[in-house]
Amino acid sequence: METKIRDIGIDVNPPASTCNDPNCPFHGTLAVRGRMIDGKVVSVKMDKTAVVERKYLKYQNKYERYEKRTSRYSVHAPTCLELKAGDEVKIMECRPISKTVSFVAIEKR
Repeated sequence: METKIRDIGIDVNPPASTCNDPNCPFHGTLAVRGRMIDGKVVSVKMDKTAVVERKYLKYQNKYERYEKRTSRYSVHAPTCLELKAGDEVKIMECRPISKTVSFVAIEKR
């Protein structure tokens, strides 16, 4: 049986395995839009949700230097991606899935 993988309009490698998740951009009906962010998975303890951390530099005009900052995003983790803590992922904005989840993982590197 051939499984149908949706084209999400982004140049990413689709997952090799399949899932029955309705909120999967490849096998369900979830549309992606907006920002695309690279980060690292720090926790997968929630059900179908992962915490992704992004590190970046912010310029401070007063001191003419950069400061290190981090942001954490609650991300929907489709089961077909099989995310683990420490994985580098690409996430993309989607409609709100829950109170804190408005991003979905689209690629595991």
